[in-house]
Amino acid sequence: MISIRQRKGVKTTEVSEDYAAQEANVKLENKLPSGCTTRRLWKLLSFIVGGTIALCIGLLTSVYLATLHENDLWFSNIKEVEREISFRTECGLYYSYYKQMLQAPTLMQGFHGLIYDNKTESMRTINLLQRMNIYQEVFLSILYRVLPIQKYLEPVYFYIYTLFGLQAIYVTALYITSWLLSGTWLSGLLAAFWYVTNRIDTTRVEFTIPLRENWALPFFAIQIAAITYFLRPNLQPLSERLTLLAIFISTFLFSLTWQFNQFMMLMQALVLFTLDSLDMLPAVKATWLYGIQMTGLLLVCILQFFNSMILGSLLISFNLSVLIARKLQKNLKTGSFLNRLGKLLLHLFAVLCLTLFLNNIIKKLLNLKSDEHIFKFLKAKFGFGATRDFDANLYLCEEAFGLLPFNTFGRLSDTLLFYAYIFVLSITVMAALAVAFHNLSDSARQQSTGQMGKCTIILKPETAYNLIHTILFGFLALSTMRMKYLWTSHMCVFASFGLCSPEIWELLLKSIHLYNPKRICIMRYSVPILILLYLCYKFWPGMMDELSELREFYDPDTVELMDWINSHTPRKAVFAGSMQLLAGVKLCTGRTLTNHPHYEDNSLRERTKAVYQIYAKRSPEDVHALLRSFGTDYVILEDSICYERRHQRGCRLRDLLDIANGHMMDGPGENDPDLKLAGHPRFCEEIKRNLPPYTAYFTRVFQNKTFHVYKLLRNK
Repeated sequence: MISIRQRKGVKTTEVSEDYAAQEANVKLENKLPSGCTTRRLWKLLSFIVGGTIALCIGLLTSVYLATLHENDLWFSNIKEVEREISFRTECGLYYSYYKQMLQAPTLMQGFHGLIYDNKTESMRTINLLQRMNIYQEVFLSILYRVLPIQKYLEPVYFYIYTLFGLQAIYVTALYITSWLLSGTWLSGLLAAFWYVTNRIDTTRVEFTIPLRENWALPFFAIQIAAITYFLRPNLQPLSERLTLLAIFISTFLFSLTWQFNQFMMLMQALVLFTLDSLDMLPAVKATWLYGIQMTGLLLVCILQFFNSMILGSLLISFNLSVLIARKLQKNLKTGSFLNRLGKLLLHLFAVLCLTLFLNNIIKKLLNLKSDEHIFKFLKAKFGFGATRDFDANLYLCEEAFGLLPFNTFGRLSDTLLFYAYIFVLSITVMAALAVAFHNLSDSARQQSTGQMGKCTIILKPETAYNLIHTILFGFLALSTMRMKYLWTSHMCVFASFGLCSPEIWELLLKSIHLYNPKRICIMRYSVPILILLYLCYKFWPGMMDELSELREFYDPDTVELMDWINSHTPRKAVFAGSMQLLAGVKLCTGRTLTNHPHYEDNSLRERTKAVYQIYAKRSPEDVHALLRSFGTDYVILEDSICYERRHQRGCRLRDLLDIANGHMMDGPGENDPDLKLAGHPRFCEEIKRNLPPYTAYFTRVFQNKTFHVYKLLRNK
């Protein structure tokens, strides 16, 4: 098992008349040449200072995370095999394709090896560029070959520094989004500080570097920043076109780098649908964004050799349904409150029905089953019936796919982020409800430009977008812990924007009858500055201690296993075992696998379940036959799985296999009445006794404290 040890020897309401008069006075003053020049110089200075701070804070965050990674593993000092083992589970699988491209004699041979791969899944030739989102590894390998850096920078460092560099872009994008919403770069600085001080809950890049989300989320943040700017009213045509281009490029790159892009963008589409239905953003802009989502996804589909999972995505079906339903339902945004409400409910029903109809038709035409495990998991998770499906239970029993732990809110509260977030969220939700009611109850008046302007002062379109975005992604994070990184980073943006927003403070001060323009100015600058001082005072010493703590990577058993495989097995040998371990086997040894952690393929899921019978109660004949059907030469058994104690009874891997096979589980506790006693002992335990029924099929060729490797005898 991988562990870390201490290094040895290394110690929205209406605008008041007074406020309108003040605005008129400001406009009058701005007409004066001296006032206009001063204002422009001040804006330019503010832009330069804010932009410089954004770049600096992004780079500092990148260096901070890279230093933590180095200090945690002593990455610069450990052997190459230890570096590769540190890329855990699917991270190692993705990095192996970068390594494969670099080891290929030519780029064309490297591409050919990815398109016609027969080492990732034994006895099968698959197109990796179609199956997986690994274009980023291809791009980096080409860059490394082309750039004159081979003498100065090892391939692994070029890879990890690129990922840490993307973190600089990520933080800068969050900073800019908050700045755009509030009008002051101070909120961007606060957002960046919150992102760093809540690092445990905002990112995991320092210990899961090649993970797809670490590639994708920086582009997602850029897209949100661009959408925030795009939704501003009265943009110049050139600015609008350039912003649309930025949205398209970031959407395309986000879609290209993460297989779960379609589900995240479906949430975005729901945000747009909600705001469009409630007249909180212009319908034309919503249409543009729907189109960009579909175009970006379809372009990725082409690059991935027409990946059927993309064509059968709910996002494409939903966006098409919205556009079709809007054409069919005329005069959707006219009439009285009850009339509008009835039309809206009918529109919602029509869109949902049309989405399900189109999605089912597309999936039947394509015979698509790649994502059915996700829907089985969701069905079981939200209580629509218990399931014995092995794949669904495999997700349900993982902590990462469970509910968000309550202690997360304690950590977020320590930095005052959660309190600020709830404060801003409460005010903006009330403003949004007021605007929604106003829009639905007086449709005729909303046709006039003046009245529309009065409403958007309460809750501007870009603010409304980020509000619904944070609410929907909040529900997603609460239901599935792994998705919290999408929410917590945006939480930093939304909370910092609210504390620096004049509109938020105006609403609050008016509600308690303390409104004064000077008070707004004082509050929007003093509160963020006080929080920044608090964060520096409380967390700076801890961060310095963290940077001075030196540890090292320590996993001798896995290193010993990989060294043995490299020196004692043929290059073409086929290995079976757990998905997580086999990803490391592929990276460190280049041997052929029976299965791997990229689970978005129905046949692979069936194959994995068959291989995992080594941990079930099956006869040696059955296990041998199953493994040989995949061309297996060696099987690796792990004591940490066979004698697992990490999960409770009913969630251990051996329990999931027993339930799926209709067998009673081990240990004290209840079993479903229809489960039966197995006719054979557990394979992974019994094989270690070297009894004749087992030695006739398997020969142990390697063992240490963690792993047992058996060679399959072919003549049986």
